[in-house]
Parts: sequence; C-alpha cells; structure tokens
Amino acid sequence: VYLFVGTLPFSRYSYVEPTLDMKQDTWLLCHVHMFEYFGGSAACITCDNLRTGVTRHPREGEVVLNEAYQDMAAHYCAAVMPGRVRKPKDKPSVENTVGNIATAVIARLRNTVFTSFQALRDAVAAALEDYNAEPFQKRAGSRRLCFESEERGQLRPLPAVPYEIAHWFYGRKVKPNCHVSHAKNHYSVSHLHVGDEVDLRVTQTTLEVYKGGERLATHPLFPPYVTNRYPTVDSHMPAKHGYQDWDAGRIRAWAGRVGPSCAAVVERVFQSVRFEEQGYDACLAVLRLTNKYKAQRVEAACRMALDSGVRSPRYAHVKPILETNQDKIAAAAEADAQATGYVRGADYYGGN
Repeated sequence: VYLFVGTLPFSRYSYVEPTLDMKQDTWLLCHVHMFEYFGGSAACITCDNLRTGVTRHPREGEVVLNEAYQDMAAHYCAAVMPGRVRKPKDKPSVENTVGNIATAVIARLRNTVFTSFQALRDAVAAALEDYNAEPFQKRAGSRRLCFESEERGQLRPLPAVPYEIAHWFYGRKVKPNCHVSHAKNHYSVSHLHVGDEVDLRVTQTTLEVYKGGERLATHPLFPPYVTNRYPTVDSHMPAKHGYQDWDAGRIRAWAGRVGPSCAAVVERVFQSVRFEEQGYDACLAVLRLTNKYKAQRVEAACRMALDSGVRSPRYAHVKPILETNQDKIAAAAEADAQATGYVRGADYYGGN
C-alpha cells in the first residue's frame, strides 16, 4: 500500500490517502480528493518528480510536465512547480509531514489486520483527523485551528464541476451505421460524419466525440462489463432514403443471393436492433465471410447456426462453424445417410 501526502505550507494541515498503486489515474484522483478535503485549491502545487507528474526535469532548460497532470492543475487554476531533483528543501512542509505521518499513521496502524481496503482507508482517515487536531509543540493551536483561522480563506474556490480523469482515443472511424466503436460498444454520431475520423474523450462516466476540436456527440459511458450496446440519438440517423453506400435493402439482397438461411440470419439481426442501421456491421460481417469461403458453405453454416437455437446468430456463431469445417462434416454425414440403406436380393422378391 502506498500513501499519498499533501500539505499546506503555512498551517501544515495535511491530507493522506492510501492507494494500491502509483499509476497516473490514481495520482490525479488523489489530487481531486485532496482539494475536496481542503475545500479549495492552492495557487501553486509543488510536487515530486514522479513520471505521473513530470515528464522531464533537466538541469538546464524547460521543465516538461505530464499532459494529464497539467490538465488537472489547470482545471483548479493551479500552477505546477516541481521541486528540483534531490532538493528536498524545495518542499520542506511535505517532507517534514511525511516523517510525522510515519509516526502518526503508519506506526499507529502497523499491528492492525484489515479485512478490506476500505477498512484501511477508514482507519487512515481517522488517524489523519487526530494528526491535524494534535496541538503544535512550539506554537499555539493545531494544524486544523491554524488552517481554519489563517489559511482556508487564502484558497481558491473549487470549480463547480470536479475534475474528471479523461483518456483520449484518436483516429476512430465513424462507420456506415452512424456509430463509432469503443470498448465493444457503439455510440452514435451524426450521419453527416460517416466515414470521418474522430477523436474520443472518455471519462469514468461519459464518452464525447470530437472532430477538429468540435464536440459532435456526448453519451453516458457503459461500464466495462456491458458490451454490444448501441446508444443512439434519433437525430443522428439519416432519413429512410439515405445516401449511404450500404442500406438494408442492399444487405438483404446480398443475403438472398447467398441463400435462405443467410437471409434469415440477416433478418433476425435487423429484428434485434432499434434502428436498422445498427445492424449493418453485424450483417456485413456475416456476408463478408463469402470473401473467404464459398457461398454454399456460408449458407450451410448459417443454417447450422439457426438450428443450434441461437435467437439471433451473428459472425461469432457462423465463423467457428466454417473454421472447424463443421458444415462439411454435416454435409458428408447427410450424404452418407442418403446413400446407405438395406439392399435386398432377388430371393427376397421371389426371384432366382
């Protein structure tokens, strides 16, 4: 377990949070929690030279900050001023606090057995409250009293919306079904941008679609365990007579040329979605198997998928049948059954 420690310079009022890793998202989230705990943000943040905060800190030349860290600081109107490498006196408040925290928190809890990480967090929070309320040894008051009377008023107000950690995904293509894919789900974008490359800004709760700095769409983000969903804004879809290269009629016609079972698979896909455009990818994935396999084999595989009881067979059901030659085995077995029978001689019919 790691401890994140943040300290205000005058009152020495501190924030401590246990974490399970030192990844960038954790580092940023700890800062968000710290500012919420203080009830405001400082004008300047002096941090260690961690890779999650500082990309490069040369002896000469400009300091290069981590882009995500700089974005978070800008959200709170704070400037980042990293301490010099191997110069602990650049941030004496937090350096001294780390030593005190070792006694006030770590030593206090060292013999305690925790059954969950949340229990550890609660224990650290309680120890932190005691630490901030403990009287100073060389001056009157405590860290909390000094903070409330002198330093709280110097903090900048928190923004109306807390900072959300965001990840960018660049160069995603808007498909003919007017959706862009992310984490096995598909989010709608205006039909005017079909074929365009867009960028996705993804937070813990939201997915935003951008093109050239312009936000095109915003959707609630599905959790990782939810897949194959198509959140669709009605206005994003084209008129029924749309101009796209692919439409439901053309897809049905192709499936009909492959065979009735393939046509049935395509029809079931369309029946399973709210807008027909949402089914284009699933249908085309099955139909494009004919680029690798003969149409007769794809038709046979579709028939087997339908016979298996799957309500709406897809590419994931049809392709394994072709890869493992199940359609050929079934066809051979059927041919043998038709060719095999009881052969009765002439004696059976009274002949010689």
